[in-house]
Amino acid sequence: MQEKLEDLKNQAQTELKQVSNEVSLQNLKAKFVGRKGVITEITKSMKDVSSEDRPKMGMLINEVKTYIEALFDEKLNQIKEEKKKRAIAEEKIDVTLPGRNVSLGARHPVSQVMEEIVTIFERMGFEVAEGPEVETDYYNFEALNIPKDHPARDMQDTFYISDDVVLRTHTSPVQIRVMEKEEPPIKIIAPGRVYRCDSDVSHTPMFHQIEGLLVDKNVTFGDLKGVLTEFLRLVFGEGLGVRFRPSFFPFTEPSAEVDIECVICGGQGCRVCKDSGWLEILGCGMVDPEVFKSVNYDPEVYSGFAFGMGIERITMLKFGINDIRLFFENDVRFLRQFV
Repeated sequence: MQEKLEDLKNQAQTELKQVSNEVSLQNLKAKFVGRKGVITEITKSMKDVSSEDRPKMGMLINEVKTYIEALFDEKLNQIKEEKKKRAIAEEKIDVTLPGRNVSLGARHPVSQVMEEIVTIFERMGFEVAEGPEVETDYYNFEALNIPKDHPARDMQDTFYISDDVVLRTHTSPVQIRVMEKEEPPIKIIAPGRVYRCDSDVSHTPMFHQIEGLLVDKNVTFGDLKGVLTEFLRLVFGEGLGVRFRPSFFPFTEPSAEVDIECVICGGQGCRVCKDSGWLEILGCGMVDPEVFKSVNYDPEVYSGFAFGMGIERITMLKFGINDIRLFFENDVRFLRQFV
């Protein structure tokens, strides 16, 4: 039995040299010193040893077991150390390489321009008002002097949810809601999303507008012209040419379209302005007395003006963008230009 124990030590040393990972090591350890291992089987055979030799053989078995367990512990530490070295070699960081930049978000160009416009009007004393994007037919059309059979409804390609509920086609309903709740003087702007069934290089089904309303006693078209002329020069720069052309809107009378000198060619004529030297920028007018009647304002006492503009339109002119769809494609290469 003594020779068998010595052979066992040599066998353990030999087989350990073949082991290269922890799983194989644990399996080999179980073979030698596990509950069903060789050492356990030798211990069970002690009953056949004479009583005089039993103490000596017991000590020898314990020594061999301790020796083999020490071999396995040493091998385990060796495997772990080698694994650690491999990981360090594979995962090491080259500190001479440039670091990875952290990408930060920024305001969308449409949001930037909307914020700029809101700030300008707030400095003029206007307050911001908001309303629902899903509107009733009454607020979106009828209260604004556009009854169901009015041809002006054809000017606005509307998304109908039902016969009497629509996605708002402009932010003018906010003006009606404010006038219903408040008495003059009123001086508000209504920024927000609006919806129309239209899609091409200059129109999208969803876009942004800012509309304004000022109601008080003795408000004139001259006040309207002064406010909008100052606003446009603050947005596009001093010395900008501005002109007002007669137009039609069912909720204002008289109505006007406002043009600015072409920001691309400086008024000389180009493809963008169709060689006219002018670009249409917004619509405006004096509030129609019929609108005042729908909110119980006396048109003999009060007067006012209203205006509305598309934010995408102004953004395109401000940054020289020729396709409105670029704003909504989420192309980071395009958006990075406005950071």
